Amino acid sequence: STVCRSNKSPWVCLTCSSVHCGRYVNGHAKKHYEDAQIPMSNHKKTEKQEKVQHTVCMDCSSYSTYCYRCDDFVVNDTKLGLVQKVREHLQNLENSAFTSDRHRKRKLLENSSLNSKLLKVNGSTTALCATGLRNLGNTCFMNAILQSLSNIQQFCCYFKELPAVELRNGKTAGRRTYHTRSQGDNNVSLVEEFRKTLCALWQGSQTAFSPESLFYVVWKIMPNFRGYQQQDAHEFMRYLLDHLHLELQGGFNGVSRSVILQENSSLSASSKCCINGASTVVTAIFGGILQNEVNCLICGTESRKFDPFLDLSLDIPSQFRNKRAKNQENGPMCTLRDCLRSFTDLEELDETELYMCHKCKKKQKSTKKFWIQKLPKVLCLHLKRFHWTAYLRNKVDTYVEFPLRGLDMKCYLLEPENSGPESCLYDLAAVVVHHGSGVGSGHYTAYAAHEGRWFHFNDSTVTLTDEETVVKAKAYILFYVERQAKSGSDKL
Repeated sequence: STVCRSNKSPWVCLTCSSVHCGRYVNGHAKKHYEDAQIPMSNHKKTEKQEKVQHTVCMDCSSYSTYCYRCDDFVVNDTKLGLVQKVREHLQNLENSAFTSDRHRKRKLLENSSLNSKLLKVNGSTTALCATGLRNLGNTCFMNAILQSLSNIQQFCCYFKELPAVELRNGKTAGRRTYHTRSQGDNNVSLVEEFRKTLCALWQGSQTAFSPESLFYVVWKIMPNFRGYQQQDAHEFMRYLLDHLHLELQGGFNGVSRSVILQENSSLSASSKCCINGASTVVTAIFGGILQNEVNCLICGTESRKFDPFLDLSLDIPSQFRNKRAKNQENGPMCTLRDCLRSFTDLEELDETELYMCHKCKKKQKSTKKFWIQKLPKVLCLHLKRFHWTAYLRNKVDTYVEFPLRGLDMKCYLLEPENSGPESCLYDLAAVVVHHGSGVGSGHYTAYAAHEGRWFHFNDSTVTLTDEETVVKAKAYILFYVERQAKSGSDKL
């Protein structure tokens, strides 16, 4: 940047070619646009003056074009194709710089001990190939979920192995797509951008990846995530999984992605749990079934219904919600088992939730109980840390103890006798943590296990960590993977 000398996220003004840092750094590109408006505020704007305003700039890292007046990304070019010429010029500059940079880096690597990138594991040195995700302006909610999902092997591998989707043909084939909110839906593929993002993680070629293309698609198909304000990571995860599921069902270029799923017998055999039609990898991995049992307290009539789920939202029981002073250890510690028990225990519905009894033909007092009829391959547990009180959304900051290995779900099953001895045991794969007090503020990070080691993902920074640190985390979302049946495994 010509102002703050930052080399992060440079944005070049397409009117005067000056380079400033983008909105995700110190926002000098936006200030450059605002300063250009001031002299014209006293005059009646003519067509000529309109053209010299510095409203359009290009992000030098993604080559997407942005208009500050429209507050949106732009896809249309000038009649002479000038934007594409600038784009190609920047790409050529980057390619030549990249080649010389690679020679310089190779020399450095030969001379240095790679101290920060190499780890000693069992006496042998291995490279740390974890890739962070750049924050695009309060997008840590998205980054924490993406890093968690990227470490759920069965789920991640399915997307990585999908063939790339060719969205364009003719003149624009092979070029990058610059997604905006104004493009037609046929130009936008969440599955494709999700696949590309997962492929960029763990390949070891870069320290941080910028998920801009994915974020633009999110803006396009999930309007409530537009803008750069902090969002709820759990809400984002639900929308992401639902939209991936819908898009996988629809397929592309006439080929349904669920056909690919049917060919993968290990998934299709157990993917009977369907949400909105045909099964996909989303329901095959995350899909479970709840039995919701309601009993009328007046006539005793019992009503049962089965509800598919992709995750379970658990209350932190009220007796654990009061914040304890740092030096006080009064009362028992809240455990994940307490939260699961409170979810599945028999409860009497209050006056606002009276049940319509078909026998009594009116709303009556009743009790409700949940049973798990089918457990998923990956059990996603969301701890309800945010509660509305009057006009405020308060955060429950209680620490909830959770096991790293051997979470036994057998006692919550409707028919535990039908399950094998190993099939109800789960081991932790990832944890999303919310730091701070409010849902519209604060920061999200994630812990995840990769090839037996735990990592902490904090946007573009990834650090190796240990189990002791992970178990101390105040979990918001927990991802447990079903343990594969094998003899002599450790049950905790």
